[in-house]
Amino acid sequence: MKKDLFIDNNIASKFSNPQDKEYIKLTEWLIKFNPDDEDNKNKYAHLVVSKKLLGEYNRSAQGAKSDTAIPVIISKLQIEGRLTIISNQQIKDFKAANYTKTSERKLRSNKEDREHIPLVLLSDRKFGLSNDDNFIYDVLNFPGFTVQIKKRPEHLPYSK
Repeated sequence: MKKDLFIDNNIASKFSNPQDKEYIKLTEWLIKFNPDDEDNKNKYAHLVVSKKLLGEYNRSAQGAKSDTAIPVIISKLQIEGRLTIISNQQIKDFKAANYTKTSERKLRSNKEDREHIPLVLLSDRKFGLSNDDNFIYDVLNFPGFTVQIKKRPEHLPYSK
């Protein structure tokens, strides 16, 4: 199983700002990779994204010059084959199979963020980080899935 993680844009934007101790640990975990251990790639961090989320990351990090800015991390992960991209078709298929009029009425997150719910639910471990209370509520209460999504990295066993 991949050590994958969904990171909402409201968390990713913290990577290029001065980080606290826990965000430094998270960033180091994302970046750490031994190319000599290519056969065991799944024991290293994988970031779960979509084209839409990649666009959000890039827009929010425009002008960021830090080595820990999310576009730099994404580039590294992509080169190393540790970027898990959920396609638009996978999202569309998930929504067709799992979103009903009733379930959509119960969602609290805004329409744009609802596109990210499948990213967490289609990932291997179903781990996520977000600061959005409504998004967190929707992911945790989505029927048929067991998910761990937290506001702070130290509250999620992402590195295990």
